[in-house]
Amino acid sequence: MTRLTILALLTLLGMCAPKAHGLDPTRPNIIFMLIDDLGSSDLGCYGSTFHETPHLDQMAEQGMRFTAAYSACTVCSPTRASLLTGQYPARLHLTDWIAGSRRPFAPLKVPDWTQQLSPNIPNLAQALKARGYTSASIGKWHLGPPACWPEQQGFDQNIGGYDRGQPPSYFSPWKIPTLSEGPKDQFLTERLTSEAVKFITDNRERPFFLYLPHYAVHTPLMSKPEVLAKYQAKAKLNPDAPQHNAVYAGLLESVDDSVGQIMTTLDELQLSSNTLIIFTSDNGGLLGSTANPPFRAGKGSAYEGGVRIPLILRWPGTIQPGTTCPTPVITPDFYPTLLAISGATPRRPSPVDGENLLPLLKQSGPLQRDTLYWHYPHYHPGGATPYSALRQGDWRLIEFHEDHHLELYNLKTDTAEANDLATALPETAATLQRKLHAWLKETGAQLPIPNPQADAARDLGGKR
Repeated sequence: MTRLTILALLTLLGMCAPKAHGLDPTRPNIIFMLIDDLGSSDLGCYGSTFHETPHLDQMAEQGMRFTAAYSACTVCSPTRASLLTGQYPARLHLTDWIAGSRRPFAPLKVPDWTQQLSPNIPNLAQALKARGYTSASIGKWHLGPPACWPEQQGFDQNIGGYDRGQPPSYFSPWKIPTLSEGPKDQFLTERLTSEAVKFITDNRERPFFLYLPHYAVHTPLMSKPEVLAKYQAKAKLNPDAPQHNAVYAGLLESVDDSVGQIMTTLDELQLSSNTLIIFTSDNGGLLGSTANPPFRAGKGSAYEGGVRIPLILRWPGTIQPGTTCPTPVITPDFYPTLLAISGATPRRPSPVDGENLLPLLKQSGPLQRDTLYWHYPHYHPGGATPYSALRQGDWRLIEFHEDHHLELYNLKTDTAEANDLATALPETAATLQRKLHAWLKETGAQLPIPNPQADAARDLGGKR
């Protein structure tokens, strides 16, 4: 065989072989999957024995699983705004789910807070767009009226995002104005996943940012009949288990299937090694839908169960497979992290409260900060009254604004927050309270004030 014949054959083989598109290590693809109301203990790799999440368990085996990840808030909209801006909800003055609960006769009057994410605040999609990324938001938005929807915030596509925070139905017709109806009874999680796969496939030759905030596993809980039947049978085997909601389990399985389909698509397109996938939740699990052992309470509370969340990242070749990270991290960290890995810069200077997580992902060093903060100056049907909190090391301090009483817990020895140490350790509590107050002042946090209309007899406790 002549040299020219060999060269021709090699060329032909190269033309026929699958091509690895979009492999620009300076601009890796980014997929951010944000699940709504997913609890810290809901996945198999986080200890659940009732829910079946094989694809997420596989993702954890192929990447890094965080064991002390936190949402920026105990409810959804503030966390979503914090993710996109890198700022704490307290700084944004976007501190409750839009449009929030009303307690007009409660002891405190909540602040006149911001109920939208303004396009004028530098955000992740805008920064990545300037770096040459194409982007799509596919799923829940819940950050204000049409002037604040994804297409006004730097995203090239908005599929399924609007002002509401939950779908009218998970079965078509779902009546979401930014999502065309599918065949009757098409499942919403599957439809959003198919849209995500199409976006990845269409943009495989250039860097992309896919923001995939599923509506699942938020209420109204619904599940495909055949999946529901499986979990109903399973629930009968151990009806006293902390997690036993068959409908919720079926809805969660649709999320796990979505993760599997996304990872398979990346493998088939040879994009896995150049794509970072992040999977996490916007707040703790909703009690009644799930349980959050060993953490106290759940969504809408001041305790760990309201803000502890699962977090898994997969980035083959960069993140060592099968690793766990115990360092506390929080939602605003994603903004500086994704800017760092993409080489992007904010549209214009703006305060950033998060810290770049790359040293943790590459296991090259620790973070610089030692304290995380929360501020929720609202009432919530889930149990929260206005509060602020911090975690410093193993200590977690909560200040409740109605009477300014403090609760102090050592999370190393008391994960369930059952033993309040504020009275036993007053100096520790006071020191942490001063630090919390300094942070509230620095961020310009809005505080609740005494309510001139307070009336215990007329206050319904947030229930309607």
